[in-house]
Formats: sequence, C-alpha cells, structure tokens
Amino acid sequence: MRLTEFWERMEAHFGAAHVESFAIDHIVTGLGDRTVRQALADGEDVKTVWRAVCADQEIPTSLR
Repeated sequence: MRLTEFWERMEAHFGAAHVESFAIDHIVTGLGDRTVRQALADGEDVKTVWRAVCADQEIPTSLR
C-alpha cells in the first residue's frame, strides 16, 4: 500500500474534516500506543498502520 492510498482510505473513513485530528490525537494500541502520525514518522509500514487503525476502529472487513 502506498502512502497516498493510505490517506485516501483514512479520509474516506474519518472524513476530510477529522482525519488529521485522528492521526495526530488518537492513540492506537496496535501501534504500540502511538498515534498514526508517530508510527509513520517512526518508519512503521503503511499497511501495518492501516491494519492497526482498522482493528482499533472496528472497520468492517469489506472496507479494509
């Protein structure tokens, strides 16, 4: 998964107005208690981040 696709999926799920707030403020347990932005800055694989967000937010399999 490319970073652009990741952000497209994030925006589709959270909406343009809330995606950045979620990425900066929400701690995702599956990312070692980091935010999305922290995990990406630390070099975490984009697909791993997306899967952790999906699990954390209980995004249906059909939208993953």
